Amino acid sequence: MNRLVVMGVSGCGKSTLAAALAQALHCTAIEGDAYHLPASQAKMRAGEPLTDADREPWLDRLGQLLAAAPGDAVLSCSALKRSYRDRLRARVPPLRFVFIEIDPALALQRVAARPGHFFPAALVASQFEALESPLGESGVLGVSAALALPEQVGTALRWLEAG
Repeated sequence: MNRLVVMGVSGCGKSTLAAALAQALHCTAIEGDAYHLPASQAKMRAGEPLTDADREPWLDRLGQLLAAAPGDAVLSCSALKRSYRDRLRARVPPLRFVFIEIDPALALQRVAARPGHFFPAALVASQFEALESPLGESGVLGVSAALALPEQVGTALRWLEAG
């Protein structure tokens, strides 16, 4: 059974890649942003970065949803820190991650171009400050945000098939 988190900073394309992978795998897609607590959404709208304490109930809820999903499932979640990934792994072993690598300038450009999203461009820098790269951790694939979506999907599917 495939349990997969598509992760990275805001603007990297997590939601898009997660939806495409879920479609290709004919499985459940879970949009992590949809489960932020209202207080956390308000905090982000106000330009305040979330703390670890703000993220804990959100990560627990996402882990519950992923664990309860029937069959394969793909979650989009920033999972910026190792402790966040380990929190998800504790609920859903074995869990794999596709990390979308992006440079700060491109992430800022993409976030600024998203009208109406609760995450403002002013917080992009805080995402990079919090990011602990998962590259080198077990069960992690890195893909470039600069790749076209079909290439990202193909790379991830081949990786999943290889085990």
